[in-house]
Amino acid sequence: MPDRRPLHHQRMKLFTRRTRHNHFPRFPYLDKLKRYYKWFLWLALSLYFFLSSTTNTPVLFSNPLPLKQTTLPQKTTTRALTESLQFSTSSSSPVKFYIYELPSRFNKDWLSNPRCSTHLFAAEVAIHEALLTYRGRVIDPNEADFFFVPVYVSCNFSTTNGFPSLGHAKPLIKEAINLISSKFPFWNRSRGRDHIFVASHDFGACFHPMEEVAIADGIPEFLKETMLLQTFGVKRKHVCQEAEHAVIPPYVVPEVSKEQPDPAAARRDIFAFFRGKMEVHPKNISGRFYSKKVRTKILKQYGNNPKFYLKRKRLDGYRSEIARSVFCLCPLGWAPWSPRLVESVELGCIPVIIADGIRLPFQSTMKWDEISLTVAEHEVDKLESVLDLVVKTNLTVIQHNLWDPVKRRALLFNNRMLEGDATWHVIQELAGKIDRSWKRQVTGTWR
Repeated sequence: MPDRRPLHHQRMKLFTRRTRHNHFPRFPYLDKLKRYYKWFLWLALSLYFFLSSTTNTPVLFSNPLPLKQTTLPQKTTTRALTESLQFSTSSSSPVKFYIYELPSRFNKDWLSNPRCSTHLFAAEVAIHEALLTYRGRVIDPNEADFFFVPVYVSCNFSTTNGFPSLGHAKPLIKEAINLISSKFPFWNRSRGRDHIFVASHDFGACFHPMEEVAIADGIPEFLKETMLLQTFGVKRKHVCQEAEHAVIPPYVVPEVSKEQPDPAAARRDIFAFFRGKMEVHPKNISGRFYSKKVRTKILKQYGNNPKFYLKRKRLDGYRSEIARSVFCLCPLGWAPWSPRLVESVELGCIPVIIADGIRLPFQSTMKWDEISLTVAEHEVDKLESVLDLVVKTNLTVIQHNLWDPVKRRALLFNNRMLEGDATWHVIQELAGKIDRSWKRQVTGTWR
């Protein structure tokens, strides 16, 4: 039968008690400590073995071992994984950039010409300046997802006859690559796959303003593995976009949005507007047909039409004319893209894109079909009827979409990046290419 005695009468001996003679003076507190030290020891050992059995990682190995340097695997990220990556500049883990500090001859020296930071190719300057203050910029290159190489090649691009000159571009970029590859290990370990350059001129990294010459030259070998931010983009296969790239808008000074009244409040007394180069005889001294004759056809057909405001000479105050217009014509020049696209959106004039197969910037987030019109190059003779039809049907809807400040902000580069501006969108585009990051490949971290 179980022992029913009260608990205070039950004694349990965990340890054998011994009697020891002590000839030293006795201290009451010391006696108590000696009496209970075995209990404390038993409790500590029990707690230690309990925690050891429930912890996955031993305390001695709480820090991961250093990773060995490996060769970069080929691109294997699935589409579903890529689409699941939701990076944001407001995220707790932004995409991280290391910016090489190159000698001033590669960038800052070019800024002695004030045009270099304001002309249509100046995205190379604006993106560099914005990334310098981006909160995802890292000082330790070992922490970087991507490496930005700030080489300005578009600043002094014009020769005395007005034609673009990019003969200095390839040697300058090649020299920068030789410099960083000799002083740092990051280019060589990835073959430049996680390095970013800006190519903000006519045909991107082909570095020639004439398309047939650009195609013949192609992208130089030392850039083919890199990532390019370029204004050039077409939907068809093209030699000048065979490297990994993202299409960015041409540069327009951010003050343009403050120069004119709010787009919704502007007085629109011009039906269709264009001011710029229009050749009467499109085969100019270069021996090539400018704009594939499109601008010449527009001038010949609508030059005397009172609904069309067409001017061949550039005017300093031409943006005030855009702000007065309902439709702004954006025909191709040497290349398909034009700064008129950005200026029209910023000033609330519906862009009429006449450039077959053009790929517009930030197409994954910008719904261009809601804020612009597209007319095929061979159908410019139908331009007036197309615009008249829009006026009769959905003009108000398009204007309402176009006047959304969120859409206008997305196309402007600010010296200090703002959420939702062009540099912010560039980072979102690059986040979708995070599988090219050597660091992410070897650590297996995607978020």
